[in-house]
Amino acid sequence: MLTRRRFVASATTVLVGAELTGALAQARYSRKPGVAAEPSAGKTVAVRLDAAERPVALPCFGGHALPLWTFADGEWPPLIRLNLGDRLEATLENHLPRAQESSSVHWHGLRLPNDQDGVPFLVQPPVQPGETFRYGFTPPDPGTFFFHTHCNTAEHLGRGLVGVLIIDGDITEPYDADRVLLLRDWQVDIESGRFNPFFTLRGAARSGTYGPLRSVNGTVNPQLALPASGDCRLRLINTDTTRIMQIGVQGADAAIIAVDGMALPPFPLASWTLGPGMRVDIVLRAPGEGRIARLIDQSPPGHVELAHFIGQGVARRMTAFDPAPLRAARIAEPDMKSAERLNFVFQSSESGQFIGDASDAQGAGIGALCLSQKQFWTINDRAWPDRDHARLPAPLAVLRRGRSYLLSLKNDSPFAHPIHIHGHSFKLLRSNQQKTPQHHADTLLLLPQERAEVAFVADNPGDWMFHCHIIEHQESGMMGYFRVS
Repeated sequence: MLTRRRFVASATTVLVGAELTGALAQARYSRKPGVAAEPSAGKTVAVRLDAAERPVALPCFGGHALPLWTFADGEWPPLIRLNLGDRLEATLENHLPRAQESSSVHWHGLRLPNDQDGVPFLVQPPVQPGETFRYGFTPPDPGTFFFHTHCNTAEHLGRGLVGVLIIDGDITEPYDADRVLLLRDWQVDIESGRFNPFFTLRGAARSGTYGPLRSVNGTVNPQLALPASGDCRLRLINTDTTRIMQIGVQGADAAIIAVDGMALPPFPLASWTLGPGMRVDIVLRAPGEGRIARLIDQSPPGHVELAHFIGQGVARRMTAFDPAPLRAARIAEPDMKSAERLNFVFQSSESGQFIGDASDAQGAGIGALCLSQKQFWTINDRAWPDRDHARLPAPLAVLRRGRSYLLSLKNDSPFAHPIHIHGHSFKLLRSNQQKTPQHHADTLLLLPQERAEVAFVADNPGDWMFHCHIIEHQESGMMGYFRVS
């Protein structure tokens, strides 16, 4: 009998094969990333982030206006765009509708000073309704990032409280277009125009609760016009709380040029696994005038078309596809000869194993368990929070500033976990399942029973979160932090 758990494992085998195809193809292009860009003295960009409930009728909602929680009136998602060297000063105002509905802003993927990281209790007080909090920093890296709250994250993200942050300054040659594609599901019953639960016990103990409505920039399978035969940069951002996608393109050449905002040598896109919190920048040679190319999710059991691109105008390029690379990231290279090894194991707690093995009935056997703690997942046999986020546990590890570390990451569970590190980017060295090229990332997808090794220099002092970005897993135990001192 093919159980759900075995189906996940068999589907993963297909994904690994797809990743292998992409990795073996990478030698096709010879152009390497350019010299790293150095920040220059820039301007100060001031923004107001007014977290509030607003009725919004996105195209994917079928005519319904849903009570979204957003950072601003007008276009969704909001976009902040800076040049490398600019300083961002962002004022968060919490006008969320519930008493005690605290908030904060985490700048996902940015290597910032610790007090700007936006994690309540760990680095700042939670921002209560009626309060404000000011963030001010100069991003050190160009690339594709986003921001979201780190309080009640399943509901906040589920209701749309997210924005995009682009730091320009990484191109070696201009592209013919530059588009942001924010990918996510919505927990919406489209018939009634109401939200479904953002957190379920069964979903939290398994692979997460999937939203039934898929969208790109708030639209189901949008048509996006691109300059015909142009080399177009597409910034794909997975802000979903749960869904893992296997990204591919049909009808056009495409190459990956950056992962999580960090450049790598361009290589052909066959397929790329994009878990929650992950980003990938691709260059697509747009189809000719009137022709169509398609962005697809190739995950089993069938392909899903996410967006399609139509070429418009006179052909921009007539040469063979050879995508311009980005400038290299300014990331310190770990010293592997002196690196200290640390082991992290991600697995289910006893209660999580019970719920995961329970029948498909949503509430079967759950009431008698008194699982108000929602501790279904652990890192090194520890779940967090213990009772609430205000009670900080000891760090998972204490690291010495400036020292190199090799992290051995083991997923000892039947479900995938996108593991996100705050304040740093680590370098993927090797995996026993995925054959992707070495690259820097701040979120690494660990497949079931996978072992991977990553390395980084602990050069950013402070307390930094380390957690799964399937938000139901994060909020039911698979979260901790490490200290750099």
